[in-house]
Amino acid sequence: MKLSSKFEFVSRLDRRVVVAVAAVALILLVWLTWTWITLPDVSALQTTNPETTAFIDRYREARREAGKSDVVAWSPVPYARISPNLTRAVIASEDTEFFFHDGFSSHELGEAVRKAIRERKAPRGASTMSQQLVKNLWLSPSRSLTRKLREATLTRQLEKSLSKERILELYLNVVEFGPGIYGAEAAAQHYFGKPAAQLTPREGAMLAAGLPRPRSWNPSSGSENYARRVDRILEIERQLKFLDKYVGPEAPGGILPVVAPD
Repeated sequence: MKLSSKFEFVSRLDRRVVVAVAAVALILLVWLTWTWITLPDVSALQTTNPETTAFIDRYREARREAGKSDVVAWSPVPYARISPNLTRAVIASEDTEFFFHDGFSSHELGEAVRKAIRERKAPRGASTMSQQLVKNLWLSPSRSLTRKLREATLTRQLEKSLSKERILELYLNVVEFGPGIYGAEAAAQHYFGKPAAQLTPREGAMLAAGLPRPRSWNPSSGSENYARRVDRILEIERQLKFLDKYVGPEAPGGILPVVAPD
């Protein structure tokens, strides 16, 4: 092949590479733009509660497809009407760094990766409560790159727009505590026949223990693993001394008594 022909071949190859890179960049830009403009308005949650969630919608759809009732138990209540016993247990169970991170936990991620290496599986879990709230409210169970990008963006916005107490309030009001049972109030009424404000420390731990798999682990479950998890959560709570400051101490009768000013 003549030298001039070689240069022409390389030139054509370079143009193809440039065109391919430009096409990929354009696709990525369109994808990022679409992802951004279709994100929900996180700041609206400062003053309004969600009318439904992605998880509730999927549950109802699955029930309808099975020819069954799609009614769910869900009765959101203000943060002040949820016993600190449940809040403490959920933090001990799901996200001990909740008050100290900005939505993501490097420690939990590291633990998940190490576990994945030991078990030779793709890493799972490591989600903070903020990430779990985002998934519950808006996302699908898919593990696609698009969903992960939306999750990360929404989690960052959630932490910037809402206080930790508001994030806790929303989380405790939307998570699933059993088949078709969503939120602390509905769970407390269903399993214990009392409002969420009156949950005892053990009852709070019993609800929190089921969060990883609420349809099989809940206060109606006879699982020994579930029972051990309840005891483990109560043990972790005792070790997390900062919970007294950020959430409040254990309250045997449920909600902390309100002391009238002098």
